[in-house]
Amino acid sequence: MDGAAEPVAVKLGVWVSNTKFRRDKLTSEQLVALRELGMEWA
Repeated sequence: MDGAAEPVAVKLGVWVSNTKFRRDKLTSEQLVALRELGMEWA
């Protein structure tokens, strides 16, 4: 794998919880991307 990162298992519930908890640290671009994905709290 020429410099490609290995896949990492992520538990979606933990990711969502962490992202919600830290949403005040997200950039406006990140918040827009989350809203476009349907994250209504973003």
